[in-house]
Amino acid sequence: MKILGIEHIGIAVKNLEESSRFWNEILGIEFTATDDVDGQGVITNIYDTGAGKIELLISKYPDSPIAKFLNSRGSGIHHICLQVDNIERAIKYLSEQDVNLIGNSAVIGAEGYKVIFIHPNSTGGVLVELAEKKN
Repeated sequence: MKILGIEHIGIAVKNLEESSRFWNEILGIEFTATDDVDGQGVITNIYDTGAGKIELLISKYPDSPIAKFLNSRGSGIHHICLQVDNIERAIKYLSEQDVNLIGNSAVIGAEGYKVIFIHPNSTGGVLVELAEKKN
């Protein structure tokens, strides 16, 4: 498994428009896309710093993981995402190391990337997403 870098930091927000103003207008980070990831129950706004992205997440559904996070913790950092060269090799390697993954295989996430999450109980309390960019 090879980590290529930090892909993005995911931030759960209650209001996408209000939160977007800070990242785009105040800090001047370029807005690149809005993505509807129905399988994960989120809508994302993506801001590219040129050396990593900020991904703002709002819930589409009242029972989605982001909705549950917001209800229990409020707005804030939800996860960090690391880019890997090959998601299938990463999953195999982590499984061999008895790392607790959320799910058994990669799914399609924002921007069409193949992704899988590592449970916080295997990372010291941080939700970690691994992502392989689409070709």
